Amino acid sequence: MRLIGMLDSPYVRRTAIGMACLHVPFTHEAVSVISTFEDFARINPVVKAPTLVCDDGTVMMDSTLILQFIEATATQGRTLWPGDPRALQQDFRAVSLALAACEKAVQTLYESKLRPADKQHAPWLARVNRQLAAALHALNTDVGQRGATYGRDGSPQFNHASITAAVAWQFIHSVQPEVASPHAHRALQAHSTLMEATEPFRRLPPVGPGVQPPSA
Repeated sequence: MRLIGMLDSPYVRRTAIGMACLHVPFTHEAVSVISTFEDFARINPVVKAPTLVCDDGTVMMDSTLILQFIEATATQGRTLWPGDPRALQQDFRAVSLALAACEKAVQTLYESKLRPADKQHAPWLARVNRQLAAALHALNTDVGQRGATYGRDGSPQFNHASITAAVAWQFIHSVQPEVASPHAHRALQAHSTLMEATEPFRRLPPVGPGVQPPSA
């Protein structure tokens, strides 16, 4: 399988790290939806990252759906979701908060970096930043309240909640440090530091070309 997209995208990176933690072999291709748009379009005309090209040539998108497909077809029953319904509810909420924060950060990034300054709409940016701040606050609270889910006794736990929270924080802190302040989000910062030091995170850093694919 081929995973297409840049690892500085939190959606691509959470997919890659999730697949690595599930021990599913894949090849990563660092193709940008911006700087190499036409190259991406030749793989997937929709030009959406991440894109997964399956072994039979089928192309699919969306990080959550890709990971769901991987767990359903390629892991022999391994999963990064908890089996207990209450724990599953909590992890779903954590992942939804992290993805919402990423979505709002991307919207802000596109509005402020790609749209001409005279075309930017300040009230829209203020609203999106408010949503981003709320999502980060809720996620930080969640990480702080149930550290056993994210990392127990200093040992990182690899699951969809822990991976997505760490990936989201790294991305948002890098693109909007004024919103993602480590001082105001101590639990997220500590969790990120823990996860970024692990082998899967170090093997798949938030950069472009040159990232080695994980082995089975």
